[in-house]
Amino acid sequence: MSFNFPELPYSYHALEPYIDAKTMEIHHSRHHKTYFDKFMTAIANTALEQQSLHDIFATVSQQSPAVRNHGGGFFNHNLYWLCMSPNGGGQPGGLLAEAINCHFGSFAHFKAAFSDAAANHFGSGFIWLSVNDGRLEISSTSNQDNPLMDVADNRGEPILALDVWEHAYYISYQNKRPDYIEAWWHVVDWQQIELHFIEALQQQ
Repeated sequence: MSFNFPELPYSYHALEPYIDAKTMEIHHSRHHKTYFDKFMTAIANTALEQQSLHDIFATVSQQSPAVRNHGGGFFNHNLYWLCMSPNGGGQPGGLLAEAINCHFGSFAHFKAAFSDAAANHFGSGFIWLSVNDGRLEISSTSNQDNPLMDVADNRGEPILALDVWEHAYYISYQNKRPDYIEAWWHVVDWQQIELHFIEALQQQ
């Protein structure tokens, strides 16, 4: 495999006023880039260089903490950026909307459950919407773990990621994580997430 550090699909200021440009710049060019660089160092000259992230995460309990933490940080942020867009917000449509209604009763119920999981997650981590055997499931992981890892309590193919580390929101929202969560819904790219959903169904 060849791993590359991704450019954002939009400018640092594109998600304003919901996520400020300074936060985006620091988060992407420093935090995310550091995870990528340290992950590259951790797998250098090992067999892991030839594996996919999915394969690495499937046996991450057997790998070093550096592979787990920095590989997770690399992947998690890749998905987090893709789940947002300056043209985001609103509600999903198509197959994803049908699945959300089926598994959660309504989009409103799903949004409330996801927001509650994010607001009440203790410490740093990520909140996920994943596909597990065709079903949609909300889960959370600490630090840079994710549902692809064999150490996760709830495994699945993640299609939506929300970063609740303080560096994702502190400049604008300080300790008011619920305000950040509510703002984040305005930039969620449901068209992209539906593509993730369809791909995940095809893999299972």
